[in-house]
Amino acid sequence: MSGIKPARRWQPAFFPFKKESFSKRLLAKIELSIKGPLFGCRMCGNCLLQETAFICPMECPKGMRNGPCGGITPEKNCYVDETRKCIWYAIYKRALKTGRGETLLEVLPPLDWNKAGTETWGDVVRQIRQTGTVKFIQGVVSKDISKKNEVWDSVFKTIRQPEWWGGDAAYHPALYVEPVSELEKKLRAGEFVVATEVTPPNGAVTDKLVRDIMSVKPYVTAINFTDSSSARPKMSSLSCCKVAIDTGAEPVFQIASRDTTRTGLQSTAIGLNAIGIKNILCVTGDNSIIGPSPTSSMNLVDVDSVQMLWILRKLRDEGIYLDGRIIKNPPKYFLGAATTPFASDPVLQAIKDHKKINAGAQFFQTNLIFEPERLDLWLEQLDKRNILEKVYIMIGVAPLKNYKIAEYLNTKVPGVKVPEKILKRMEKAGESGSEEGVQIALEVIDAVKRKQGINGIHIMTLSWESIVQRIVTESGLLKG
Repeated sequence: MSGIKPARRWQPAFFPFKKESFSKRLLAKIELSIKGPLFGCRMCGNCLLQETAFICPMECPKGMRNGPCGGITPEKNCYVDETRKCIWYAIYKRALKTGRGETLLEVLPPLDWNKAGTETWGDVVRQIRQTGTVKFIQGVVSKDISKKNEVWDSVFKTIRQPEWWGGDAAYHPALYVEPVSELEKKLRAGEFVVATEVTPPNGAVTDKLVRDIMSVKPYVTAINFTDSSSARPKMSSLSCCKVAIDTGAEPVFQIASRDTTRTGLQSTAIGLNAIGIKNILCVTGDNSIIGPSPTSSMNLVDVDSVQMLWILRKLRDEGIYLDGRIIKNPPKYFLGAATTPFASDPVLQAIKDHKKINAGAQFFQTNLIFEPERLDLWLEQLDKRNILEKVYIMIGVAPLKNYKIAEYLNTKVPGVKVPEKILKRMEKAGESGSEEGVQIALEVIDAVKRKQGINGIHIMTLSWESIVQRIVTESGLLKG
């Protein structure tokens, strides 16, 4: 394993989608012969090495270009390819070691596939000439750090941040004033909010879906509908949201980057207000490797969750499509993101969460939490970054029905860790496992609602919607 190229496996380079001139093909061959062995370069044509500690993020099986997914824990390798360590952990650690941790906050663009398979060095040379070759050399060798950074960015930032993207490392608050949804309104008012999820049906009939929605509606502010969780197709989140709206409930539309292209994302977002959807939760989505056979594409996501937030925020606040077209009547929505507080070291996790907030996330919905005492370290890191007051946090809580479900979550669901003490409690409970699972959920809620910086809970029902009433009532969260 190379120190420059921490990933263990070689991946083939992309092939261009167009006929290139001989000189460009020759330069691409030379570039690949050098960058391939050194960095595992795939010739994406959209090089980010300058901002990722000279470790290529394209070595990630998912092609994540803005940080790791929430699908692994510190004890495990990449769940898509279990022979690999997470490449983003290597990027984070090297960046922090070299004092370049804050550069990881820059929101990096998705691939321009028109450039895939082509060289990047030509772009570098052309940009140096535009900056001024002498000026660039003087800046690079200068002892003035600010001058060096300025001339360096004039070349490499210009290349990695094309005009159509314009990513940066700054915080971008929403530009509208009045809350756009009931969920946002209550969070702004300082209420401790309760949300839940209803499992989408496997078939086209919505009778049970409606009953489940009506059963939880009096006890929650909003209802989330998963987008083919565990990569198993079910009724779409969009359709479930429409059913919820027809019953008078407020939905949270979940959209996974796994099945989303940048074109589809924008067209869907434009149409959400037309059917009354005002809350959007952007997630990466479980890779198809954990889904049913035959396995669907495991290639790169077109846009990751950070990029989805960036696109949707600009669509809403700046009224522009990714291609620069002006939107006369832009949509309004409350943007959320998923996070896994225990996925990595709290310092590293806070970097990814900071980037999501900068990109446009207004609320977080966490993965399942069974150890609320461990949240403090993560919350402290968010507070140190001065972002705890810039996002609303809803903690994921799940009532476990039995030991088998607890064990499944712990071993099969990416990003979820059920501690040994909880597993032992569920195993010991035996046939009374459902009652023990409810008590565990109530204990988690009791601990969570006392913590500064937590704004609500999100009850993940695991197809047990009928328990929501009891949990909300016995936890003391039912108002009125």
